[in-house]
Amino acid sequence: MQAQGQVSTSIVSNGRGPIWGQVQTPMVLVIMLGLIALISSYFGGSAQTVTEMMIRVVLVVGLYVFVGNSGILSFGHISFMSIGAYAFVWLSCCTLPMLKPMNLRGLPEFLQHIALPSPIGLLGAAVLAGAVAIVVGAILMRLSGTAASIATFAFLAGQYAFYMNWSGVTGGTALLANLPVFVGPAVGTGLAALAILIAWLHQESRFGFMLRAARDDQTAAKGSGVNVWFVRTVAFSLSGLIVGVGGAMHAGFLGIVTVDAFYLPLTFLTLAMLIVGGSRSLSGAVIGVVALTAVTEILRQFESGIPVGNSVLSLPAGLQEVGLGLAIILVMMFRPAGIMGGHELTFGSIWPKR
Repeated sequence: MQAQGQVSTSIVSNGRGPIWGQVQTPMVLVIMLGLIALISSYFGGSAQTVTEMMIRVVLVVGLYVFVGNSGILSFGHISFMSIGAYAFVWLSCCTLPMLKPMNLRGLPEFLQHIALPSPIGLLGAAVLAGAVAIVVGAILMRLSGTAASIATFAFLAGQYAFYMNWSGVTGGTALLANLPVFVGPAVGTGLAALAILIAWLHQESRFGFMLRAARDDQTAAKGSGVNVWFVRTVAFSLSGLIVGVGGAMHAGFLGIVTVDAFYLPLTFLTLAMLIVGGSRSLSGAVIGVVALTAVTEILRQFESGIPVGNSVLSLPAGLQEVGLGLAIILVMMFRPAGIMGGHELTFGSIWPKR
């Protein structure tokens, strides 16, 4: 019988073998994203589509850090994207210096007249989003299951309403423009690779093993000395930080920010990408983004019109949404655990066991 306070190796164990077998997954995923960016550029693909995909990789990988390892569905993580985006605005806006004091009169005086370099603004966004996630996680992670999921949705609704009405600091319903644009395919791919590395380090760490032990059998994990509240809070905080970086990337890609961009549609899209890919593996998070981005881009091309001989074949507007919904339904019917089914990609096999 093990002494109380010791973590059972039968519960908290990775079982993945040598270190080479473990490091293959982030390497494969980063190489895959790099190849997608290079091939798209070589064949004249849309830089905008590639950059948007990389931003979504950051968001969904951030979501995976908590949802995938804890088993708790979170509807609130897009709030951290919003926090990150507006933190970037406060620190690095604007290309026209007079716009910030004009549009954000409620900001503290020192923030109204600074425009820090974009990388520092992104770092500040990560810090603020992570700090808020620590506070929120410390409160919400005392809940479990459905109660925790509903609480995250309440946080999303509350944060959205707060930012929508905090007009002196966020601009409220107004669109904030003239932000410095610094995110393109190269920067996006680099930050997506960094997010994948951080997520992998967490999942392979002691915190990741203990969190998955609590996910699989909370009673047994507690009996083995796992502080479930603490490991959940750590994952929630790290997850919020990564998603906050995604928010700063969004602002630094479009050059505009509005509160409406960070609510239900994006919440459901990121969750769909994670679930379709497979919420219980890092590879699933990335594959889900790539797969659904490919589907929506193909359908967008058909909506715009595809030349066929001397005519142009075009399909009705709204096909993207219909096709996306159909793709999600089909995956859920035939692969309920997602495309990856909880497995990780390695060099040696497409469907290795996790």
